[in-house]
Amino acid sequence: MTATIPIPLEKLCRLTTVSRADFYRWHVQAPAGDADMELREQMQRVALESSCYGSRRITAELRRRGWRVNRKKVQRLMREDNLLCLRQRRFVVTTDSAHGLPVYPNLAREMVLTGIDQLWIADITYIRLEVEFVYLAVVLDAYSRRVISWALGRTLEATLTLKALDMALGQRRPAPSLVHHSDRGVQYASGDYTDRLKANGVVISMSRKGNPYDNARCESFMKTLKCEEVYRAEYWDLAEAHASIGVFIEKVYNQKRLHSALGYLPPVEFEAQLPMQNMEAVTRQLTA
Repeated sequence: MTATIPIPLEKLCRLTTVSRADFYRWHVQAPAGDADMELREQMQRVALESSCYGSRRITAELRRRGWRVNRKKVQRLMREDNLLCLRQRRFVVTTDSAHGLPVYPNLAREMVLTGIDQLWIADITYIRLEVEFVYLAVVLDAYSRRVISWALGRTLEATLTLKALDMALGQRRPAPSLVHHSDRGVQYASGDYTDRLKANGVVISMSRKGNPYDNARCESFMKTLKCEEVYRAEYWDLAEAHASIGVFIEKVYNQKRLHSALGYLPPVEFEAQLPMQNMEAVTRQLTA
């Protein structure tokens, strides 16, 4: 019997024009839970739409959407995706809010913007990787549409949104009276987040209950990000997603992508052409 001579991996990859990285990606067996990715994606949507929902309510909402699933499985998947038990600090209920934390009136819809650092808008979304979900928090300037800061991580808790907020405050150093607008999610209503805003003289604004159009400009950015970057890529892990999304935000969206609302200029170029009365904010950023 003729012995089979193994072909070295390097030669095999060269002959088949496949990179070593692609070979290993194909060779690694998918996790057992990979079949549940579509269900997990629906759970991400429900969790972001109603961040105070526990496993009972998420199970009920999934069933309303046509999924045949039991609570035990939902609990397991929520635990794997860090969706269980978003921690909340105790507060006195001051408004009609499902999570029991204070919420604030919508100030953004009445504002007439004349420059940057008058209104910041913030939001959070999920990004689907090959074997897990991660979360992206962003802060945008509503006037220039520029992404001021962003943070990507595996948790939905306020630590992620706080990381993005701290980066924005450090980079722009806004003057008092800046308005920060977000939805009513736990991440933005938490004491840690609102305390940080108040400590920096930032006025808090939140969307009306059940009205996603109140944060339409941030929603528009998320849609652009998903359509022009995320849906065209297949991120293997958090590091790969962080690198690719970072390039899109900083190099493409902020510096190259034309916005009709900005006279078909990219955000960075639009800010550079602002009248002199708006340049103090830019100067604070550059000297930070």
